[in-house]
Amino acid sequence: MQEKILELLEDRKYGEIAALVKDMNPADAAAMLQELPEARMPVVFRLLPKELAAETFAYMEGDAQELLIQGFTDKELDEVMEEMFLDDAVDMIEEMPANVVKKILRHVDADTRKMINQVLNYPKDSAGSIMTMEYVDLKRRMTVEQAFERIRATALDSETVYTCYVTDSRRKLEGVITVRELLMAPKDAVLMDIMETNVKFVTTHTDQEEAARLLSKYDFLALPVVDAEERLVGIVTVDDAIDVIQEETTEDMEMMAAISPSDRPYLKTGVFTTWKQRVPWLLLLMISATFTSTIIASYEGALAASVVLTGFIPMLMDTGGNAGSQSSITVIRGLSLGEIRYRDVPRLVGKELCVAVLCGLSLAAANFIKLMLVDRVTLPVAAVVSLTLVCVVLVSNFVGSVLPVLAKRIGFDPAVMASPFITTIVDAVALIIYFNIAKLLLGI
Repeated sequence: MQEKILELLEDRKYGEIAALVKDMNPADAAAMLQELPEARMPVVFRLLPKELAAETFAYMEGDAQELLIQGFTDKELDEVMEEMFLDDAVDMIEEMPANVVKKILRHVDADTRKMINQVLNYPKDSAGSIMTMEYVDLKRRMTVEQAFERIRATALDSETVYTCYVTDSRRKLEGVITVRELLMAPKDAVLMDIMETNVKFVTTHTDQEEAARLLSKYDFLALPVVDAEERLVGIVTVDDAIDVIQEETTEDMEMMAAISPSDRPYLKTGVFTTWKQRVPWLLLLMISATFTSTIIASYEGALAASVVLTGFIPMLMDTGGNAGSQSSITVIRGLSLGEIRYRDVPRLVGKELCVAVLCGLSLAAANFIKLMLVDRVTLPVAAVVSLTLVCVVLVSNFVGSVLPVLAKRIGFDPAVMASPFITTIVDAVALIIYFNIAKLLLGI
């Protein structure tokens, strides 16, 4: 598609391009446009039908949106902003420089500007910051026929019409009803008799990850957002939830790899910015890793008395780090899905210690056989290494399971306590255990 469009652009066959792109899916159109050279992108965008252009614009990345806005005429910007849903407009504005934001806000009406500013004032990563205020609201005394009239009248300005919300005169949320339920009910049925009154909702200050989790848990297409007085102010839709899950997962992966989170795609992030994201964590981990060298230095006498012990240090440290990472990642996943709570710590620790015993004994047995048959070390040395393995795996699983829960309890992201930090802690503990067991069994 991209090559074909570039060929048609070279031949100035704009009519053929318009015919080629007029039925494209907005997401596909956005992907296609962003693959074009920057000088060609505005040309092809202007060939899209009006409604498709607005939907496509919402799917584009911030850099591409900014490029188009800079070249838009006032009329083109009016048309795009008129067709965009509020949450998409807010997402776009958050990524734009101040001069572009001013240009955008000049082309929206006063009511829309007020709603945009209201959403922008909600805390970052809250349900209020990702919600849209464009929804279908009904009244409890409406009949089904009246409800459909209301849906038809507001459908074009609503992000979703499948799920409708019943509110009173003060916008207090009273119930929820779906279009399917309306279709199945008699025309003269009153909404108060058929609506669901046990409504699941979140507040504007609820964490966006919690809102996404509730959408997933209850298989909702949309989730109502209320203020402190339980008045309906917006909805979070399933597409917003998918974006949140993707962002949170990416952030957790970066944190687990000891990288400061970034909202920008990798290839569009500069070298200097990437350096700033990585070097503080590397410095911190490097400094913390010096504890292991300090521990080794303090046991130089033991190593000198039994040099063969030195060769097994990397294996013991790596095994401990791997065991701790397995445990921590499992717990972090459970925390993010709401499967593990602080009150579950005793059960969690008990389970991980049982698993650690089984894993440790299995590794120790396999290692003991290798030490005796392949490495041909003495029986006492094989016993030291194997016993250390059991102890290290036990400690690693304990640390890996408890630290993420404690981090969440005191308000830190559990992902911070993933592999880099846990590995550093376990490395130091593994050395202390190793040398003390060696001193005890070998008398050095």
